[in-house]
Amino acid sequence: MGLNDYLAGRRGPEPSRPEPDGPAPDAPAPAPRHVRPEPAERPADALSAVRRRVHRSLLEVLGPQLYADVGGDDDLRRRVTETVEDVLTWEETPLTAADRTRVVADVTDEILGHGPLEPLLRDPDVTEIMVNGPDLIFIERGGRLTEVDAHFHDDAHLRRVIDRIVSRVGRHVDEASPMVDARLPDGSRVNAVVGPIALDGSLLTIRKFAKDPYTVDDLISFGTITAPVAELLDACVRGRLDMVISGGTGSGKTTTLNVLSGFIPPGDRVVTIEDAAELQLRQRHVLRLESRPRNTEGRGEVTIRDLVRNALRMRPDRIVVGEVRDGAALDMLQAMNTGHDGSLTTVHANTPRDALARLETMVLMAGVDLPARAIREQIASAIDVIIQVSRMKDGVRRITHVSEVTGMEGDIVTLQDIFVFDYRAGMDETGRYRGTLVPTGLRPAFLEEIAKAGVTVPPGLFGHTAPW
Repeated sequence: MGLNDYLAGRRGPEPSRPEPDGPAPDAPAPAPRHVRPEPAERPADALSAVRRRVHRSLLEVLGPQLYADVGGDDDLRRRVTETVEDVLTWEETPLTAADRTRVVADVTDEILGHGPLEPLLRDPDVTEIMVNGPDLIFIERGGRLTEVDAHFHDDAHLRRVIDRIVSRVGRHVDEASPMVDARLPDGSRVNAVVGPIALDGSLLTIRKFAKDPYTVDDLISFGTITAPVAELLDACVRGRLDMVISGGTGSGKTTTLNVLSGFIPPGDRVVTIEDAAELQLRQRHVLRLESRPRNTEGRGEVTIRDLVRNALRMRPDRIVVGEVRDGAALDMLQAMNTGHDGSLTTVHANTPRDALARLETMVLMAGVDLPARAIREQIASAIDVIIQVSRMKDGVRRITHVSEVTGMEGDIVTLQDIFVFDYRAGMDETGRYRGTLVPTGLRPAFLEEIAKAGVTVPPGLFGHTAPW
């Protein structure tokens, strides 16, 4: 039966049944639950019923063709669009040209993309998408959080989108395993939480990555870094110093790591290790590894620590770990101390000093009984530079410290700041910080180390311009 015959023979929508005045006499009382404050009331979407009918008809007409690997994505999108437009010709609800275009786009996004999130994913100015249940979606644009007028039909609709995302990378989420980390095809990071631990509907957080990776020139234009500091960090990477990027959640650690990895010479063999592959290195000699959670039977887990240990057998010149958050810190420090100079990683911490303390704590998580002094000696010997990144009150992500690990004094790992952010400059009338990174006047001791690799920096780079 052809499409036109099918559509002509379809019955119109069934008349809606009146809702009863209240629950049935024998119906159990609903379980008490936390009631979230209602979001700002949005106008009723008159096209919702049309979209649902068109969506249902599309599934009935195309059926298995939606999942057949024939013709590629472009051909499938063309067939879906044409079928949606044909279905709309039989729609009884009068639609304007703008409404028809909107319904075609919405249904196509639902079938082939991520439903109401698809326009947000296509918007290059949106850097993060936060779904707080089916009815409440926030985005980050320009460093500011705002609510958007988009929503899912219900929690089942949101769950279908989550399942579609995580299944593409071989992961799953259900009541037995209600949390999952995944990624989109473009490398954007995804975290999903479902019931029973998500009480008010499934939760989805997407941290988008730019299609074209940011370069150091982009960071300079954003105010994240200054040209002199960029020149210094370029020299540090080419001089094979071991570097740690420290910062809080959403501060820009991975973006900074990606930019710094762009300074790695093209001839080096680089192994990248991540929970969810995000790094976008442009060198040709790159080996990408990704951890894997355990399966439904509790087997098959491959941790970051397993990958770091395996990377040592892959003849790497440098190891780049997306983030260390457990006992993998011990293996990473040992790799830095055993000939894999120039390695890079990130860690969650608020200051360079906190980064050292957190690394010490994570080494203890490896289950190795080492005295505190031995751990600190490993840290002082392995790490050369700590870069602190912060997301400030004005929404701009900035490097606030470039600090050198100089060694040990007694039982304390010593640091000296090479560049620091000048908060004393205050804020302008728009609430944006006027300050920038300024040198402290101290010449780093690692200049001799990078000179062995044939890398030098201008002597005036560390001139004393700080206001204190």
